Amino acid sequence: MDTLAIVILNYNGQPFLAKFLPTVLANADGHPVYVADSASVDSSVPFIRANFPSVRLIELPRNEGYAGGYNMALDHIRTQYGGATYYVLPNSDIEVTPGWLSPMLALLEANPRIAACQPKIRSYDQRTLFEHAGAAGGFVDWLGYVFCRGRVFAEFEADTGQYDDNRQVFWATGACLFMRASVFHQTGGFDASFFAHMEEIDWCWRIQRLGYEVWACGQSMVYHVGGGTLHKSNPHKTYLNYRNSLFMLYKNWPADGWLWPKIMLRLVLDGLSSLLFLKVGQWSDIWAIIRAHFAFYGQLPRLHQQRNVLKSQQTTEVALYPHSIVWRYFAENRKTFKEMGSGV
Repeated sequence: MDTLAIVILNYNGQPFLAKFLPTVLANADGHPVYVADSASVDSSVPFIRANFPSVRLIELPRNEGYAGGYNMALDHIRTQYGGATYYVLPNSDIEVTPGWLSPMLALLEANPRIAACQPKIRSYDQRTLFEHAGAAGGFVDWLGYVFCRGRVFAEFEADTGQYDDNRQVFWATGACLFMRASVFHQTGGFDASFFAHMEEIDWCWRIQRLGYEVWACGQSMVYHVGGGTLHKSNPHKTYLNYRNSLFMLYKNWPADGWLWPKIMLRLVLDGLSSLLFLKVGQWSDIWAIIRAHFAFYGQLPRLHQQRNVLKSQQTTEVALYPHSIVWRYFAENRKTFKEMGSGV
């Protein structure tokens, strides 16, 4: 069994592979590098075969998004290659840096309760700023809205070393997710119904309910382009984010008595957020939010079954950020993680 498997999921990302895969290989520290291709229709597969013979190529039969794709790929590594103690899942549009692996592995080795962790994520294009997908570790407020050290909504901090510590967080980003392999397989992996976006947050919530921990490592850093597969302006991204956030909240929120009042308030706030899209004439995003809500309603029977299973397995209460990030950001004008106050 390998100590670490570096696994990149690819879908029609040949330009990103050409740009970033050489750096991953140069900084792999002898660990095997896999590319799991999700039935790409571009030249990704022949490009890898021709240019990167050391890469272990996994050809998946279909595109099942980040969640289903990684479930298939990591199961294949476990059954066909003997598995690994740890996985790291860098997006294909991640630029790694020298020495990025050793601090993360040291953190995992030092504490067997840590089942997921992440490095600092900076923007590839604005290299001093934290990047949207994860920044320096994420949190979830009591309505299921997510934010990060270094990024709250559209407010991005410059990295001045303020998050160079190692500390426990609520979620680690799927853009560059380190995982303890045994816990990933123990929990059945990601929820494939998410397809893409927030499946890693759902998984981090679930593993904490089993008593594991999620951390951010300030001694490791990578750069992320962001939107490599689905650009942030794409309404389907809006749909997935709104729908999956509701999926996650319904499945994992611990208190039955407050579940539906919370869900109803969340639906109202989602509706109000559509005014931001209305202001700039993005009607397709408004329709995406409406579709996301109806998709949530349609999946309630399945989500309720999942919720009951998770409740029966729960051993540890997980603390959410006890305030509304929406209120603090928009009403109280608190724009940075430091200004969010107690509870993080």
